[in-house]
Formats: sequence, structure tokens, C-alpha cells
Amino acid sequence: MLVRGSHGRGRASVTHAVVVIFLEFFAWGLLTTPMLTVLHETFPQHTFLMNGLVQGVKGFLSFLSAPLIGALSDIWGRKSFLLMTVFFTCAPIPFMRISPWWYFALISVSGIFAVTFSVIFAYVADITAEDERSTAYGLVSATFAASLVTSPAIGAYLSAQYGDSLVVLVATVIAVADIAFVFFVVPESLPDKMRLTSWGFPISWEQADPFASLRRVGKDTTVLLICVTVFLSYLPEAGQYSSFFLYLRQVIEFSPAAIAAFIAMVGILSIVAQTLLLSVLMRTIGNKNTVLLGLGFQLFQLAWYGFGSEPWMMWAAGTVAAMSSITFPAVSALVSHSAAPDQQGVVQGMITGIRGLCNGLGPALYGFIFYLFDVELNDMEPAAGRPSQSTEVNRWTPTDSDFIPGPPFLFGACAVVFALLVAIFIPEHHQLAEVKTCSAHKSGTSSTAHAQNSSPLGTPTNDAEDIEPLLQNSSM
Repeated sequence: MLVRGSHGRGRASVTHAVVVIFLEFFAWGLLTTPMLTVLHETFPQHTFLMNGLVQGVKGFLSFLSAPLIGALSDIWGRKSFLLMTVFFTCAPIPFMRISPWWYFALISVSGIFAVTFSVIFAYVADITAEDERSTAYGLVSATFAASLVTSPAIGAYLSAQYGDSLVVLVATVIAVADIAFVFFVVPESLPDKMRLTSWGFPISWEQADPFASLRRVGKDTTVLLICVTVFLSYLPEAGQYSSFFLYLRQVIEFSPAAIAAFIAMVGILSIVAQTLLLSVLMRTIGNKNTVLLGLGFQLFQLAWYGFGSEPWMMWAAGTVAAMSSITFPAVSALVSHSAAPDQQGVVQGMITGIRGLCNGLGPALYGFIFYLFDVELNDMEPAAGRPSQSTEVNRWTPTDSDFIPGPPFLFGACAVVFALLVAIFIPEHHQLAEVKTCSAHKSGTSSTAHAQNSSPLGTPTNDAEDIEPLLQNSSM
């Protein structure tokens, strides 16, 4: 039975988080083809270096803001910050046609609030039991993959048939629908009894300083190992995501239809991996070993992309890449299981901040490596209805390199090797040291009340409706 509250309709559930993620990334997935066109037309020289600069600013701002937003959501609730992150993440979309320069400027600045995953994972942690949280994280991550199964192909079709303007309009409508869904439908997940004891306490500058959070990371060996693992594994993933579609188009010479089919295949397999496979692995081999297995898949697929030069190799490596998508939800579950109930936003914010930093460094690093190896990915066919600026096409082929067709991917494989070595030393069961937030400044009475309203599993126990059973663990 739904319980109606003042902060949304019904009871908070994982379904709310899934819908928010799906709509946001479906809107951006529609813009895959128009984004490459606008990027090339705005920055015709060294396109990917400029893309790396834009994404670098966004990623660095995300790194700076993620810990503060996570800490604030621990105190003031998730819904308001979820609304803010979705709004600012989607705000640049209509400017793709209004003004490309404003579009890229807004993308850079939006990094301050583009930490939706941080708030979503904290939202999920509020409403799921600890033994079911990894499955919930896998479902959210699988939703991200599901949003990309059809949206790039739909966007490419609409762009070819009706032009980029219609694609941008459709993406804008979906983004507005996502914002409206958060505002009118999504309920607050953090119970009032946990939020009200924190109101009125100021946020210290130490909480707003992301480097202070990194210094606190160094005080706990387990957190340090997890954060280093995330950095070394997500750095090549971010760079790969920023350049891989154009790499398939220009270097491997995939057709637009083949690229759309490739994205759909990887997306479908990622859904299977992050739902069914992840749940089975977490119950059978444990959290840490699941992380190690995911890193092994990532190492294999990056090495295959680095040395592969035939289309069938890309398809085969794509299947392995889908299996590697279990890594991040497994890492998030590992962190969440060890964090206190009132620290979920902080620790997820730290992890998301590191990923934001990688989102900036990865594209720039990949673009620079392509540049060093004289792999110029800045010659594209003109969009439908647009005159060509030049009749010359400077396509790089694998014969231009004697050994490594895809140099950045091989570099990424080396980074994942180090991530594997670091992850081996992560303890399986460990209680993270308390991260200092403004809750540490509470009075003794408030702290006692807060402790009484928190359970060892990271979820409140006084109200059964605050916990959403996602999937029953058959082993229990």
C-alpha cells in the first residue's frame, strides 16, 4: 500500500531512481550523432583535444562539487539535490541548436551539479537493505546501459531523416519530462527522523573542500585502495567512451547502422551482466572477487581494442566490454556496505567525484595519445543537408602503425593492470572510518537520537516501510 507524503507521491522505491536515470541518459543518447557533428563543426581542428578540454573542465568541477553535494544531501534530503543535478545536467541540451558555443560553455559549467549518480546511489542506499543493495546498484547501472540500447540509433535516424533540430527538440522534451518526474512524482528517500536531527547545523569549509575529503581518504587504507582502483579503472573507460564511436566510424570504418547495432548489442549484454550476472556473482564469489572479475574483463577488452584491426574483433571485444560493466556497481556496493547510514552521500560523493575527475582527464588523455600517434579523428562526413567543407578525407588505417592499431586503448589496459594489483589488497569485510560531516557537530542528544534511528545495515529499522525489498536473497 502506498504511503502518501509531502515530498512526493507514494513510497520511495528503486523504480523512481531507475526512471530518473533512464530519462536523463536516454535524452543524451539521442544526441550521440548530432554531438559529433556539432563538435567537429565548432572545433574543426584537433576535435578530440578540444573535446577533452571541454570535458576536462566539466570533470574537474564535478570533482570539486561532488563531496559537498553528497554531504548536503545527507542532511537536507535527496530529492532537492536530485532535482538540481538533473536540471543542470540537462540544461545544455537545447543550446546545441541555439548556440554551439553556449552549448559547450554550459556543458563545462554544468559539471558543478552533474553528479546525478552520486545522489541516486545514496537514494538507493536509503531504501534498500544491505544484502540487496548490490542488486539495486546493478539495476541502476543496467538502466544506464538500457537507455543507450536504442537512443543513439533513434537519434541517428531522426537526424538523417529530419535534421538535427528535431533530435534536439525530442531530447529537450524528454529532459523536461525527467525534471517534472523528479519534482512531482519522486518522493524523499531520507526519513524525516534522520534529516530533522541535522537541520540548523552549518556546513564547514572542510566538507566543501574536495581535497580535504581526499586527505581523509588517505587516513583509511581501505577507502584509499578503493578510490585508487576507481581512478585507474575509470580513467580509460571515460576516455574510451568519449572517442570510441568515432574510432569505429573513422578507423575501423563501421557504417552508422553498424555503430547503432554495436551500441545496442553492448547495451543489452550490459543489462544482463548488471542484473542477473551481478546478483549471482555477489552471492557466490563475494563483493571483492566480483570487482576483480570485472577488472579482468575490462583489461581483456581494452587489450583487444588496442591490438584489434578487424570489425569482427571489435564485435567480440564489445561482448567482453559489456561483462566489464559489473565493476562500478560492485565497487559502489562495497563502499556502501562499509559506510554508516548518515555517510552514504559522503562516500558515494567521493567516488563520484573521482569519476568526475576521470571524465575530464580521460577524454583529454585519449585525444592527446591519438595526436601523438598521428591518429587524427577530425575528418567527418557532412551531416545531411549540409555542404561539405572539404573533399579530402584523411582516414587513418591500421597499416599506419606497425604494432598498435589503437594506442590509447593499450594505455588503458596498462592502467587497469595497476587497478587489479591495487584491488587485490582491498579487504573483503571492513568498517570504514567515519567521515567527518556536520553530523559530527551535533549535540549529544541529537547524536543519540540519530543513532537510535539507524540500524547496523545502514537503513532505519523503526519504520518497515522505509525499506524496499528488491530481490529476496535465496541463500538466506
